[in-house]
Amino acid sequence: MAEYLSPGVYVEEFDSGATPMQGVGTSTAGFVGLAERGPFGGAPVLVTSPSDFTRKFGGYLQANEFGEYRFLAYAVHSFFANGGSRAFISRVVPSDAAVAKVVCKKGKEGQVDIQSKNPGEWGNNVIMSFTQSSDSRTQILELIDKTGVYRLKNAVGFDVGDIVVVEGTNKLQYNRVKTTRGNTVTFEKPFEGDVVDTDISPKILIKTCEMDIRIECDGVEEIYEGVSLNVSSPSFIEKKLIGSDLVKAVVKPPKEIISPFDFFKGIFGSDKEEEAVKALFKGGLNGSAASITDDDFIGKDDGPGERTGIQAFLDNTDVNIMAVPGISSLNIQLSLVNHCETLSSRFAVIDIPLKNKSVPDVLKFRDSFDSDYCAIYHPWIRTYDPLDKKDIFVPPSGSVMGIFARSDNSRGVHKAPANEVVANCTGLSVNYSVGEQDLLNPKGVNLIRKFPGAGIRVWGARTASSKPLWRYVNVRRLFIYLEESIKSNTNWVVFEPNEPGLWSRVKRTIELFLENVWRSGGLAGSSASDAFFVDIGPNTMTKDDIDLGRLICVIGVAPVKPAEFVIFRITQKTGE
Repeated sequence: MAEYLSPGVYVEEFDSGATPMQGVGTSTAGFVGLAERGPFGGAPVLVTSPSDFTRKFGGYLQANEFGEYRFLAYAVHSFFANGGSRAFISRVVPSDAAVAKVVCKKGKEGQVDIQSKNPGEWGNNVIMSFTQSSDSRTQILELIDKTGVYRLKNAVGFDVGDIVVVEGTNKLQYNRVKTTRGNTVTFEKPFEGDVVDTDISPKILIKTCEMDIRIECDGVEEIYEGVSLNVSSPSFIEKKLIGSDLVKAVVKPPKEIISPFDFFKGIFGSDKEEEAVKALFKGGLNGSAASITDDDFIGKDDGPGERTGIQAFLDNTDVNIMAVPGISSLNIQLSLVNHCETLSSRFAVIDIPLKNKSVPDVLKFRDSFDSDYCAIYHPWIRTYDPLDKKDIFVPPSGSVMGIFARSDNSRGVHKAPANEVVANCTGLSVNYSVGEQDLLNPKGVNLIRKFPGAGIRVWGARTASSKPLWRYVNVRRLFIYLEESIKSNTNWVVFEPNEPGLWSRVKRTIELFLENVWRSGGLAGSSASDAFFVDIGPNTMTKDDIDLGRLICVIGVAPVKPAEFVIFRITQKTGE
Protein backbone atom coordinates (compact mmCIF):
# COMPACT_ATOMS: atom_id res chain seq x y z
CA MET A 1 0.00 0.00 0.00
CA ALA A 2 1.31 3.45 -0.91
CA GLU A 3 2.36 5.89 1.80
CA TYR A 4 0.79 9.33 2.05
CA LEU A 5 3.08 11.61 4.00
CA SER A 6 2.28 15.08 2.72
CA PRO A 7 -0.98 16.77 1.69
CA GLY A 8 -1.77 16.56 -2.00
CA VAL A 9 -3.65 14.79 -4.76
CA TYR A 10 -2.52 11.24 -5.60
CA VAL A 11 -3.40 9.33 -8.76
CA GLU A 12 -3.02 5.55 -8.69
CA GLU A 13 -3.68 2.79 -11.20
CA PHE A 14 -5.16 -0.59 -10.37
CA ASP A 15 -6.41 -3.64 -12.30
CA SER A 16 -10.14 -4.17 -12.03
CA GLY A 17 -11.15 -6.02 -15.16
CA ALA A 18 -10.28 -9.34 -16.73
CA THR A 19 -6.79 -9.90 -18.13
CA PRO A 20 -7.02 -10.52 -21.91
CA MET A 21 -5.98 -14.00 -23.06
CA GLN A 22 -4.19 -14.76 -26.31
CA GLY A 23 -4.65 -18.23 -27.81
CA VAL A 24 -1.48 -20.26 -28.38
CA GLY A 25 -0.38 -21.56 -31.77
CA THR A 26 -1.62 -24.94 -32.97
CA SER A 27 0.18 -25.61 -36.26
CA THR A 28 3.91 -25.66 -35.52
CA ALA A 29 5.34 -29.01 -36.60
CA GLY A 30 8.17 -31.10 -35.17
CA PHE A 31 10.05 -33.64 -37.31
CA VAL A 32 12.65 -36.24 -36.36
CA GLY A 33 14.79 -37.90 -39.03
CA LEU A 34 17.99 -38.22 -41.02
CA ALA A 35 19.28 -35.28 -43.04
CA GLU A 36 22.19 -34.68 -45.37
CA ARG A 37 23.65 -32.09 -43.00
CA GLY A 38 22.64 -29.76 -40.17
CA PRO A 39 22.85 -29.39 -36.39
CA PHE A 40 22.77 -32.60 -34.37
CA GLY A 41 21.73 -32.75 -30.72
CA GLY A 42 20.42 -29.95 -28.57
CA ALA A 43 17.27 -27.95 -29.19
CA PRO A 44 15.51 -28.61 -32.52
CA VAL A 45 16.15 -26.08 -35.29
CA LEU A 46 13.42 -23.87 -36.78
CA VAL A 47 12.84 -23.85 -40.53
CA THR A 48 10.24 -21.64 -42.20
CA SER A 49 10.32 -22.72 -45.84
CA PRO A 50 11.61 -25.50 -48.11
CA SER A 51 14.61 -23.37 -49.09
CA ASP A 52 15.33 -22.67 -45.43
CA PHE A 53 15.33 -26.42 -44.76
CA THR A 54 17.68 -27.04 -47.70
CA ARG A 55 20.05 -24.32 -46.54
CA LYS A 56 20.24 -25.72 -42.99
CA PHE A 57 19.79 -29.47 -43.56
CA GLY A 58 20.66 -30.11 -47.18
CA GLY A 59 18.79 -32.03 -49.85
CA TYR A 60 17.32 -35.49 -50.33
CA LEU A 61 19.03 -38.73 -49.29
CA GLN A 62 19.63 -41.64 -51.65
CA ALA A 63 17.12 -44.49 -51.47
CA ASN A 64 19.78 -47.16 -52.01
CA GLU A 65 21.76 -45.84 -49.02
CA PHE A 66 19.11 -45.10 -46.41
CA GLY A 67 15.86 -46.83 -47.44
CA GLU A 68 12.99 -46.04 -45.06
CA TYR A 69 15.19 -43.62 -43.10
CA ARG A 70 15.45 -41.09 -45.94
CA PHE A 71 12.02 -39.43 -45.83
CA LEU A 72 12.59 -36.40 -43.58
CA ALA A 73 13.29 -33.99 -46.45
CA TYR A 74 10.26 -35.24 -48.43
CA ALA A 75 7.96 -34.88 -45.41
CA VAL A 76 9.14 -31.35 -44.62
CA HIS A 77 8.66 -30.25 -48.23
CA SER A 78 5.17 -31.82 -48.24
CA PHE A 79 4.36 -30.02 -44.99
CA PHE A 80 5.09 -26.62 -46.52
CA ALA A 81 3.37 -27.52 -49.81
CA ASN A 82 0.14 -28.29 -47.94
CA GLY A 83 -0.05 -25.12 -45.87
CA GLY A 84 2.52 -25.42 -43.09
CA SER A 85 4.63 -22.41 -42.19
CA ARG A 86 6.82 -23.38 -39.21
CA ALA A 87 8.67 -26.60 -38.43
CA PHE A 88 11.35 -27.62 -35.97
CA ILE A 89 13.84 -30.32 -36.98
CA SER A 90 15.71 -32.79 -34.77
CA ARG A 91 18.36 -34.43 -36.93
CA VAL A 92 19.32 -38.08 -36.39
CA VAL A 93 22.88 -39.12 -37.29
CA PRO A 94 24.08 -42.72 -37.88
CA SER A 95 26.75 -43.87 -35.45
CA ASP A 96 29.29 -44.39 -38.26
CA ALA A 97 28.85 -40.89 -39.72
CA ALA A 98 31.91 -38.65 -39.54
CA VAL A 99 32.79 -34.98 -39.76
CA ALA A 100 35.12 -33.71 -42.46
CA LYS A 101 38.43 -32.37 -41.21
CA VAL A 102 40.83 -29.86 -42.66
CA VAL A 103 43.88 -31.32 -44.36
CA CYS A 104 46.94 -30.24 -42.33
CA LYS A 105 50.63 -30.52 -43.05
CA LYS A 106 52.19 -33.54 -41.35
CA GLY A 107 53.35 -32.68 -37.86
CA LYS A 108 51.08 -29.65 -37.56
CA GLU A 109 47.81 -31.43 -36.68
CA GLY A 110 48.27 -30.86 -32.95
CA GLN A 111 48.10 -27.10 -33.36
CA VAL A 112 44.89 -26.87 -35.37
CA ASP A 113 41.70 -28.89 -35.37
CA ILE A 114 39.24 -27.42 -37.88
CA GLN A 115 36.32 -29.60 -38.94
CA SER A 116 32.88 -29.37 -40.46
CA LYS A 117 30.19 -28.25 -38.04
CA ASN A 118 28.39 -31.59 -38.14
CA PRO A 119 28.76 -35.06 -39.72
CA GLY A 120 28.16 -35.84 -43.36
CA GLU A 121 29.79 -36.01 -46.77
CA TRP A 122 28.68 -32.42 -47.34
CA GLY A 123 31.68 -31.31 -45.24
CA ASN A 124 34.07 -32.51 -47.93
CA ASN A 125 32.85 -29.60 -50.06
CA VAL A 126 33.88 -26.95 -47.53
CA ILE A 127 36.67 -24.57 -48.56
CA MET A 128 38.25 -22.05 -46.21
CA SER A 129 40.27 -19.16 -47.61
CA PHE A 130 42.61 -17.02 -45.49
CA THR A 131 43.86 -13.57 -46.54
CA GLN A 132 45.95 -11.03 -44.66
CA SER A 133 44.27 -8.00 -43.10
CA SER A 134 44.86 -5.38 -40.41
CA ASP A 135 42.40 -3.66 -38.09
CA SER A 136 44.76 -0.98 -36.76
CA ARG A 137 47.79 0.87 -38.12
CA THR A 138 49.77 3.90 -36.97
CA GLN A 139 53.31 5.29 -36.76
CA ILE A 140 55.94 5.01 -34.03
CA LEU A 141 56.79 8.46 -32.67
CA GLU A 142 59.41 7.69 -30.03
CA LEU A 143 61.69 5.02 -28.61
CA ILE A 144 61.20 5.27 -24.84
CA ASP A 145 63.27 2.31 -23.69
CA LYS A 146 65.64 0.07 -25.61
CA THR A 147 64.02 -3.02 -24.04
CA GLY A 148 61.08 -2.55 -26.39
CA VAL A 149 59.03 0.38 -25.09
CA TYR A 150 57.70 2.78 -27.74
CA ARG A 151 55.27 5.65 -27.99
CA LEU A 152 52.77 5.31 -30.83
CA LYS A 153 50.76 8.07 -32.45
CA ASN A 154 47.54 6.16 -31.68
CA ALA A 155 47.62 2.86 -29.79
CA VAL A 156 43.87 2.20 -30.03
CA GLY A 157 43.37 -1.34 -31.34
CA PHE A 158 46.78 -2.56 -30.18
CA ASP A 159 45.83 -5.03 -27.45
CA VAL A 160 47.97 -7.20 -25.21
CA GLY A 161 48.84 -10.39 -27.07
CA ASP A 162 48.36 -8.96 -30.58
CA ILE A 163 50.91 -9.81 -33.26
CA VAL A 164 52.14 -6.67 -35.03
CA VAL A 165 54.39 -5.96 -37.99
CA VAL A 166 56.53 -2.95 -38.90
CA GLU A 167 56.60 -2.15 -42.60
CA GLY A 168 58.82 0.31 -44.46
CA THR A 169 62.21 -0.84 -43.20
CA ASN A 170 64.60 -3.21 -45.00
CA LYS A 171 62.51 -6.19 -43.92
CA LEU A 172 59.20 -6.97 -42.24
CA GLN A 173 59.61 -7.12 -38.47
CA TYR A 174 57.06 -9.05 -36.39
CA ASN A 175 56.51 -8.54 -32.68
CA ARG A 176 53.92 -9.13 -29.95
CA VAL A 177 52.30 -6.54 -27.66
CA LYS A 178 53.28 -7.14 -24.04
CA THR A 179 51.62 -4.21 -22.22
CA THR A 180 49.85 -0.97 -23.12
CA ARG A 181 49.37 2.27 -21.25
CA GLY A 182 47.79 5.08 -23.20
CA ASN A 183 49.87 5.41 -26.37
CA THR A 184 52.88 3.78 -24.73
CA VAL A 185 53.28 0.17 -25.81
CA THR A 186 55.77 -2.42 -24.58
CA PHE A 187 56.66 -5.17 -27.03
CA GLU A 188 58.24 -8.54 -26.27
CA LYS A 189 61.47 -7.49 -27.94
CA PRO A 190 62.92 -4.29 -29.41
CA PHE A 191 62.68 -3.71 -33.13
CA GLU A 192 65.85 -3.77 -35.20
CA GLY A 193 67.17 -0.45 -36.45
CA ASP A 194 65.36 2.86 -36.45
CA VAL A 195 61.58 2.38 -36.71
CA VAL A 196 60.62 5.88 -35.52
CA ASP A 197 58.95 8.01 -38.20
CA THR A 198 57.46 11.38 -37.22
CA ASP A 199 56.74 12.64 -40.73
CA ILE A 200 53.24 13.79 -41.67
CA SER A 201 53.31 11.19 -44.45
CA PRO A 202 55.25 8.37 -42.75
CA LYS A 203 57.00 5.63 -44.69
CA ILE A 204 57.36 3.36 -41.69
CA LEU A 205 54.12 2.04 -40.18
CA ILE A 206 53.27 -0.46 -37.48
CA LYS A 207 50.05 -2.44 -37.83
CA THR A 208 48.26 -5.37 -36.23
CA CYS A 209 48.20 -8.72 -38.01
CA GLU A 210 44.80 -10.28 -38.56
CA MET A 211 43.15 -12.34 -41.26
CA ASP A 212 39.94 -12.32 -43.25
CA ILE A 213 38.40 -15.78 -43.55
CA ARG A 214 35.93 -16.87 -46.20
CA ILE A 215 34.13 -20.21 -45.83
CA GLU A 216 32.20 -21.65 -48.78
CA CYS A 217 30.10 -24.77 -49.24
CA ASP A 218 27.45 -25.60 -51.83
CA GLY A 219 26.40 -21.99 -52.41
CA VAL A 220 26.54 -20.98 -48.75
CA GLU A 221 29.17 -18.37 -47.88
CA GLU A 222 30.39 -16.99 -44.56
CA ILE A 223 32.89 -14.14 -44.18
CA TYR A 224 34.77 -13.28 -40.99
CA GLU A 225 36.91 -10.16 -40.97
CA GLY A 226 39.73 -9.24 -38.62
CA VAL A 227 40.32 -12.74 -37.22
CA SER A 228 43.17 -12.94 -34.72
CA LEU A 229 45.40 -15.54 -33.06
CA ASN A 230 45.29 -13.56 -29.80
CA VAL A 231 43.49 -15.81 -27.32
CA SER A 232 42.43 -12.88 -25.12
CA SER A 233 40.94 -10.93 -28.03
CA PRO A 234 37.23 -11.03 -29.00
CA SER A 235 38.51 -11.61 -32.54
CA PHE A 236 40.31 -14.86 -31.64
CA ILE A 237 39.57 -17.40 -34.34
CA GLU A 238 37.71 -19.84 -32.07
CA LYS A 239 35.45 -17.05 -30.79
CA LYS A 240 34.81 -15.71 -34.28
CA LEU A 241 33.87 -19.11 -35.72
CA ILE A 242 31.62 -20.15 -32.85
CA GLY A 243 28.62 -18.80 -34.76
CA SER A 244 29.52 -20.54 -38.02
CA ASP A 245 27.03 -22.97 -39.53
CA LEU A 246 29.78 -24.63 -41.55
CA VAL A 247 32.86 -25.20 -39.37
CA LYS A 248 34.15 -25.32 -35.83
CA ALA A 249 37.75 -24.82 -34.77
CA VAL A 250 40.15 -25.54 -31.95
CA VAL A 251 43.42 -23.64 -32.41
CA LYS A 252 46.56 -23.64 -30.27
CA PRO A 253 48.38 -20.39 -31.12
CA PRO A 254 52.13 -20.66 -31.69
CA LYS A 255 54.55 -19.49 -29.03
CA GLU A 256 56.85 -18.00 -31.65
CA ILE A 257 56.10 -14.56 -33.04
CA ILE A 258 54.59 -15.20 -36.44
CA SER A 259 51.74 -13.64 -38.41
CA PRO A 260 48.44 -15.56 -38.41
CA PHE A 261 48.61 -15.78 -42.19
CA ASP A 262 52.09 -17.36 -42.16
CA PHE A 263 51.00 -19.66 -39.34
CA PHE A 264 48.13 -21.09 -41.38
CA LYS A 265 50.25 -21.16 -44.51
CA GLY A 266 52.56 -23.55 -42.68
CA ILE A 267 49.64 -25.56 -41.27
CA PHE A 268 48.08 -26.16 -44.68
CA GLY A 269 51.37 -26.87 -46.41
CA SER A 270 51.47 -23.83 -48.70
CA ASP A 271 54.97 -22.41 -49.22
CA LYS A 272 54.11 -20.22 -52.19
CA GLU A 273 53.83 -16.45 -52.08
CA GLU A 274 50.12 -16.05 -52.65
CA GLU A 275 47.40 -13.64 -51.60
CA ALA A 276 45.16 -16.34 -50.16
CA VAL A 277 45.72 -19.69 -48.52
CA LYS A 278 43.03 -22.34 -48.98
CA ALA A 279 42.21 -25.16 -46.59
CA LEU A 280 40.47 -28.24 -47.97
CA PHE A 281 38.39 -30.76 -46.02
CA LYS A 282 38.10 -34.52 -46.31
CA GLY A 283 36.86 -37.55 -44.39
CA GLY A 284 33.19 -36.58 -44.05
CA LEU A 285 30.82 -39.58 -44.08
CA ASN A 286 27.02 -39.83 -44.11
CA GLY A 287 27.11 -43.14 -42.30
CA SER A 288 25.05 -46.18 -43.24
CA ALA A 289 21.54 -47.43 -42.67
CA ALA A 290 22.96 -50.60 -41.13
CA SER A 291 24.35 -48.62 -38.19
CA ILE A 292 21.04 -46.90 -37.35
CA THR A 293 19.10 -48.18 -34.34
CA ASP A 294 15.77 -47.31 -32.76
CA ASP A 295 17.67 -45.58 -29.97
CA ASP A 296 19.02 -43.03 -32.45
CA PHE A 297 15.45 -41.84 -33.13
CA ILE A 298 14.15 -42.22 -29.58
CA GLY A 299 17.15 -40.22 -28.43
CA LYS A 300 18.87 -39.62 -25.12
CA ASP A 301 17.95 -37.21 -22.36
CA ASP A 302 21.30 -35.95 -21.11
CA GLY A 303 19.88 -32.67 -19.87
CA PRO A 304 19.12 -29.28 -21.46
CA GLY A 305 21.06 -28.70 -24.65
CA GLU A 306 22.33 -32.29 -24.75
CA ARG A 307 19.18 -34.16 -25.76
CA THR A 308 18.84 -36.01 -29.07
CA GLY A 309 16.13 -37.55 -31.25
CA ILE A 310 12.58 -37.29 -29.95
CA GLN A 311 13.92 -36.29 -26.52
CA ALA A 312 15.32 -33.10 -28.04
CA PHE A 313 11.78 -31.72 -28.17
CA LEU A 314 11.77 -31.51 -24.38
CA ASP A 315 13.78 -28.34 -25.04
CA ASN A 316 11.00 -26.94 -27.23
CA THR A 317 7.68 -25.41 -26.14
CA ASP A 318 6.43 -24.27 -29.57
CA VAL A 319 5.68 -27.56 -31.30
CA ASN A 320 2.07 -28.77 -31.44
CA ILE A 321 2.14 -31.62 -33.98
CA MET A 322 4.90 -34.20 -34.45
CA ALA A 323 6.00 -37.02 -36.73
CA VAL A 324 8.91 -39.37 -37.43
CA PRO A 325 8.23 -39.69 -41.19
CA GLY A 326 8.23 -43.12 -42.80
CA ILE A 327 9.65 -45.06 -39.86
CA SER A 328 7.99 -48.46 -39.46
CA SER A 329 9.50 -49.35 -36.08
CA LEU A 330 6.80 -49.60 -33.42
CA ASN A 331 9.36 -48.78 -30.74
CA ILE A 332 10.02 -45.40 -32.33
CA GLN A 333 6.39 -44.58 -33.09
CA LEU A 334 5.21 -45.63 -29.62
CA SER A 335 7.99 -43.53 -28.09
CA LEU A 336 6.71 -40.53 -30.08
CA VAL A 337 3.16 -41.11 -28.85
CA ASN A 338 4.37 -41.50 -25.26
CA HIS A 339 6.26 -38.21 -25.60
CA CYS A 340 3.07 -36.43 -26.71
CA GLU A 341 0.99 -38.03 -23.96
CA THR A 342 3.51 -37.17 -21.26
CA LEU A 343 3.69 -33.51 -22.25
CA SER A 344 -0.05 -33.41 -23.13
CA SER A 345 0.64 -30.36 -25.30
CA ARG A 346 1.24 -31.92 -28.72
CA PHE A 347 -0.26 -34.45 -31.11
CA ALA A 348 1.49 -37.23 -33.07
CA VAL A 349 0.82 -38.19 -36.68
CA ILE A 350 1.68 -41.85 -37.38
CA ASP A 351 2.58 -43.43 -40.74
CA ILE A 352 1.64 -47.04 -41.43
CA PRO A 353 4.49 -48.88 -43.25
CA LEU A 354 4.29 -48.79 -47.05
CA LYS A 355 4.33 -52.60 -47.26
CA ASN A 356 1.14 -52.91 -45.15
CA LYS A 357 -1.54 -52.85 -47.85
CA SER A 358 -4.18 -55.42 -46.99
CA VAL A 359 -6.79 -54.59 -44.37
CA PRO A 360 -5.52 -57.28 -41.92
CA ASP A 361 -1.93 -55.96 -42.21
CA VAL A 362 -3.07 -52.38 -41.67
CA LEU A 363 -5.15 -53.35 -38.63
CA LYS A 364 -2.30 -55.40 -37.19
CA PHE A 365 -0.10 -52.29 -37.13
CA ARG A 366 -2.91 -50.03 -35.92
CA ASP A 367 -3.77 -52.32 -32.99
CA SER A 368 -0.46 -51.43 -31.33
CA PHE A 369 -1.81 -47.96 -30.48
CA ASP A 370 -4.45 -46.73 -28.06
CA SER A 371 -4.06 -43.02 -27.47
CA ASP A 372 -6.04 -39.85 -28.05
CA TYR A 373 -2.76 -38.00 -28.60
CA CYS A 374 -2.13 -39.56 -32.00
CA ALA A 375 -3.82 -40.31 -35.31
CA ILE A 376 -2.88 -42.91 -37.93
CA TYR A 377 -2.92 -42.21 -41.68
CA HIS A 378 -2.59 -44.43 -44.76
CA PRO A 379 -1.78 -45.05 -47.63
CA TRP A 380 1.45 -43.38 -48.81
CA ILE A 381 1.22 -40.67 -51.43
CA ARG A 382 2.88 -40.57 -54.84
CA THR A 383 4.90 -37.48 -55.62
CA TYR A 384 7.78 -36.38 -57.84
CA ASP A 385 11.29 -37.02 -56.58
CA PRO A 386 13.67 -34.24 -57.69
CA LEU A 387 16.65 -36.44 -56.76
CA ASP A 388 15.91 -39.44 -59.01
CA LYS A 389 13.70 -37.51 -61.48
CA LYS A 390 10.78 -39.90 -61.14
CA ASP A 391 7.63 -40.47 -59.06
CA ILE A 392 8.03 -42.22 -55.71
CA PHE A 393 5.81 -43.01 -52.74
CA VAL A 394 6.41 -40.96 -49.59
CA PRO A 395 4.79 -41.21 -46.13
CA PRO A 396 1.65 -39.11 -45.65
CA SER A 397 2.57 -37.57 -42.27
CA GLY A 398 4.23 -34.47 -43.72
CA SER A 399 1.27 -33.69 -45.97
CA VAL A 400 -1.22 -34.39 -43.17
CA MET A 401 0.56 -32.04 -40.77
CA GLY A 402 0.54 -29.36 -43.46
CA ILE A 403 -3.20 -29.90 -43.84
CA PHE A 404 -3.58 -29.56 -40.07
CA ALA A 405 -1.89 -26.16 -40.34
CA ARG A 406 -3.94 -25.12 -43.36
CA SER A 407 -7.22 -26.08 -41.69
CA ASP A 408 -6.24 -24.41 -38.40
CA ASN A 409 -5.38 -21.15 -40.14
CA SER A 410 -8.43 -21.04 -42.41
CA ARG A 411 -11.12 -22.45 -40.10
CA GLY A 412 -9.68 -23.03 -36.64
CA VAL A 413 -8.36 -25.95 -34.62
CA HIS A 414 -11.94 -27.02 -33.86
CA LYS A 415 -12.50 -27.92 -37.52
CA ALA A 416 -11.75 -31.57 -38.31
CA PRO A 417 -8.73 -31.62 -40.68
CA ALA A 418 -10.45 -33.89 -43.19
CA ASN A 419 -12.13 -33.65 -46.59
CA GLU A 420 -9.05 -31.63 -47.53
CA VAL A 421 -7.14 -31.95 -50.81
CA VAL A 422 -3.57 -33.28 -50.59
CA ALA A 423 -1.28 -30.97 -52.57
CA ASN A 424 1.64 -32.25 -54.71
CA CYS A 425 0.08 -35.71 -54.79
CA THR A 426 -0.43 -37.57 -58.07
CA GLY A 427 -1.56 -40.90 -56.72
CA LEU A 428 -1.65 -43.35 -53.83
CA SER A 429 0.19 -46.55 -53.01
CA VAL A 430 -3.20 -48.25 -52.52
CA ASN A 431 -6.66 -47.15 -53.65
CA TYR A 432 -8.95 -48.39 -50.91
CA SER A 433 -12.65 -48.97 -51.58
CA VAL A 434 -15.64 -47.86 -49.51
CA GLY A 435 -16.01 -51.40 -48.21
CA GLU A 436 -12.42 -51.47 -47.00
CA GLN A 437 -12.81 -48.10 -45.33
CA ASP A 438 -15.92 -49.48 -43.60
CA LEU A 439 -13.53 -51.84 -41.79
CA LEU A 440 -10.69 -49.37 -41.19
CA ASN A 441 -12.46 -46.16 -40.22
CA PRO A 442 -14.18 -47.51 -37.06
CA LYS A 443 -10.77 -48.76 -35.93
CA GLY A 444 -9.28 -45.29 -36.19
CA VAL A 445 -7.33 -45.61 -39.45
CA ASN A 446 -7.69 -42.38 -41.43
CA LEU A 447 -7.53 -43.16 -45.13
CA ILE A 448 -6.44 -40.88 -47.92
CA ARG A 449 -8.64 -41.57 -50.94
CA LYS A 450 -8.98 -40.53 -54.55
CA PHE A 451 -12.39 -39.23 -55.70
CA PRO A 452 -13.29 -38.69 -59.37
CA GLY A 453 -13.48 -34.98 -60.06
CA ALA A 454 -12.54 -34.09 -56.46
CA GLY A 455 -8.87 -35.02 -56.29
CA ILE A 456 -7.05 -36.90 -53.55
CA ARG A 457 -8.33 -36.06 -50.07
CA VAL A 458 -7.83 -36.92 -46.42
CA TRP A 459 -10.98 -38.90 -45.64
CA GLY A 460 -10.82 -39.50 -41.91
CA ALA A 461 -10.43 -37.56 -38.66
CA ARG A 462 -10.22 -40.11 -35.88
CA THR A 463 -7.66 -40.56 -33.14
CA ALA A 464 -6.23 -43.95 -32.19
CA SER A 465 -8.15 -43.89 -28.90
CA SER A 466 -10.62 -46.48 -27.65
CA LYS A 467 -12.40 -43.78 -25.62
CA PRO A 468 -15.54 -42.45 -27.35
CA LEU A 469 -15.10 -38.97 -25.81
CA TRP A 470 -11.75 -38.60 -27.57
CA ARG A 471 -12.69 -40.20 -30.88
CA TYR A 472 -11.99 -37.18 -33.08
CA VAL A 473 -8.72 -35.46 -33.90
CA ASN A 474 -10.20 -31.96 -33.69
CA VAL A 475 -11.65 -32.58 -30.21
CA ARG A 476 -8.30 -33.61 -28.72
CA ARG A 477 -6.44 -30.81 -30.49
CA LEU A 478 -9.09 -28.28 -29.37
CA PHE A 479 -8.56 -29.32 -25.74
CA ILE A 480 -4.78 -29.04 -26.16
CA TYR A 481 -5.35 -25.52 -27.50
CA LEU A 482 -7.64 -24.55 -24.62
CA GLU A 483 -5.43 -26.05 -21.92
CA GLU A 484 -2.21 -24.52 -23.23
CA SER A 485 -3.83 -21.13 -23.81
CA ILE A 486 -5.22 -20.98 -20.28
CA LYS A 487 -1.93 -22.23 -18.82
CA SER A 488 0.24 -19.68 -20.66
CA ASN A 489 -2.07 -16.73 -19.94
CA THR A 490 -2.66 -17.17 -16.21
CA ASN A 491 0.86 -16.95 -14.78
CA TRP A 492 -0.15 -13.59 -13.33
CA VAL A 493 -2.36 -15.46 -10.83
CA VAL A 494 0.56 -17.18 -9.07
CA PHE A 495 1.24 -15.73 -5.57
CA GLU A 496 -1.77 -13.38 -5.75
CA PRO A 497 -3.95 -13.31 -2.58
CA ASN A 498 -6.27 -16.32 -2.83
CA GLU A 499 -9.55 -14.54 -2.08
CA PRO A 500 -12.91 -13.80 -3.78
CA GLY A 501 -11.58 -10.77 -5.65
CA LEU A 502 -8.99 -12.93 -7.41
CA TRP A 503 -11.53 -15.68 -8.07
CA SER A 504 -13.80 -13.21 -9.81
CA ARG A 505 -11.01 -11.90 -12.05
CA VAL A 506 -9.84 -15.40 -13.00
CA LYS A 507 -13.39 -16.51 -13.74
CA ARG A 508 -14.07 -13.50 -15.94
CA THR A 509 -10.75 -13.84 -17.79
CA ILE A 510 -11.43 -17.46 -18.74
CA GLU A 511 -15.09 -16.79 -19.57
CA LEU A 512 -14.16 -14.04 -22.03
CA PHE A 513 -11.63 -16.34 -23.71
CA LEU A 514 -14.08 -19.25 -24.00
CA GLU A 515 -16.80 -16.92 -25.26
CA ASN A 516 -14.52 -15.90 -28.13
CA VAL A 517 -13.86 -19.57 -28.90
CA TRP A 518 -17.61 -20.26 -28.88
CA ARG A 519 -18.37 -17.29 -31.16
CA SER A 520 -15.75 -18.51 -33.64
CA GLY A 521 -17.56 -21.87 -33.85
CA GLY A 522 -15.20 -23.85 -31.66
CA LEU A 523 -17.79 -24.84 -29.05
CA ALA A 524 -21.28 -26.30 -29.39
CA GLY A 525 -24.39 -24.65 -27.99
CA SER A 526 -26.92 -21.99 -28.94
CA SER A 527 -25.69 -19.74 -26.12
CA ALA A 528 -22.50 -19.22 -24.15
CA SER A 529 -24.04 -20.91 -21.12
CA ASP A 530 -24.72 -24.01 -23.25
CA ALA A 531 -21.15 -23.98 -24.59
CA PHE A 532 -19.13 -23.76 -21.37
CA PHE A 533 -19.06 -23.07 -17.65
CA VAL A 534 -16.37 -21.76 -15.30
CA ASP A 535 -16.63 -22.38 -11.57
CA ILE A 536 -14.17 -21.11 -8.98
CA GLY A 537 -14.74 -20.50 -5.29
CA PRO A 538 -16.25 -22.43 -2.36
CA ASN A 539 -17.63 -25.07 -4.71
CA THR A 540 -14.17 -25.94 -6.01
CA MET A 541 -11.89 -25.33 -3.00
CA THR A 542 -11.92 -26.33 0.63
CA LYS A 543 -10.24 -24.39 3.42
CA ASP A 544 -7.45 -26.95 3.34
CA ASP A 545 -6.89 -26.23 -0.36
CA ILE A 546 -6.59 -22.52 0.35
CA ASP A 547 -4.28 -23.14 3.32
CA LEU A 548 -2.08 -25.26 1.08
CA GLY A 549 -1.90 -22.47 -1.52
CA ARG A 550 -4.16 -24.11 -4.10
CA LEU A 551 -6.49 -22.20 -6.39
CA ILE A 552 -8.79 -24.67 -8.16
CA CYS A 553 -10.90 -23.68 -11.13
CA VAL A 554 -13.31 -26.17 -12.78
CA ILE A 555 -14.02 -25.59 -16.46
CA GLY A 556 -16.43 -27.47 -18.67
CA VAL A 557 -16.70 -27.07 -22.45
CA ALA A 558 -18.88 -28.61 -25.14
CA PRO A 559 -16.64 -29.29 -28.18
CA VAL A 560 -18.10 -29.42 -31.65
CA LYS A 561 -18.04 -32.86 -33.28
CA PRO A 562 -17.55 -33.35 -37.02
CA ALA A 563 -20.45 -34.44 -39.19
CA GLU A 564 -18.71 -37.71 -40.02
CA PHE A 565 -21.85 -39.44 -41.31
CA VAL A 566 -24.15 -37.21 -43.33
CA ILE A 567 -27.51 -38.97 -43.60
CA PHE A 568 -30.42 -37.76 -45.69
CA ARG A 569 -33.59 -39.79 -45.12
CA ILE A 570 -35.83 -39.58 -48.14
CA THR A 571 -39.32 -40.95 -48.60
CA GLN A 572 -42.07 -40.72 -51.16
CA LYS A 573 -44.68 -38.03 -50.76
CA THR A 574 -48.01 -39.39 -51.90
CA GLY A 575 -51.26 -37.52 -52.48
CA GLU A 576 -54.05 -37.93 -49.95
